[in-house]
Amino acid sequence: MPKEKSAGAIIYRMENGVPHYLLLHYAPAEKGKRGQWGFAKGHVEQGETETETAKREIFEETGIKDLKIILGFKELEKYFFRRNYGLAGEARKKAPWVFKLVVFFLAETKTKDVKISDEHIDFVWLPIKEAIKKTTFKNSKKLLEKANEFVLSIK
Repeated sequence: MPKEKSAGAIIYRMENGVPHYLLLHYAPAEKGKRGQWGFAKGHVEQGETETETAKREIFEETGIKDLKIILGFKELEKYFFRRNYGLAGEARKKAPWVFKLVVFFLAETKTKDVKISDEHIDFVWLPIKEAIKKTTFKNSKKLLEKANEFVLSIK
């Protein structure tokens, strides 16, 4: 089974003493779909550390340079997906499953203005309750909750 590894971060900035989390709206993979709301992440390239990947991907996807990785927070997300973009019918059903491992860090920024990449169609900064509602996947909602608990514990 093919495997992929990515790294990224749950990014927050403080606004009036309240953490606001950055969510990116990923463009839909297929026509007629809505896309998904999640975090900046991307493939670990050969020779890169997970932290280097996270910083590079965040810059590529958001333009954010002033990023402080918060030590002590590192979460793994594991899932399976089919690489079947552009396939139809039986070919779509027969596409191989891929095991995906994503390493998420927690990162703070002071930057409010985001310059999204062409992978995304929108972004938003939200406090925790609204961020959890907006986030698409259950795993990501749990990651946000853990990140928020961690942020509140170090405030």
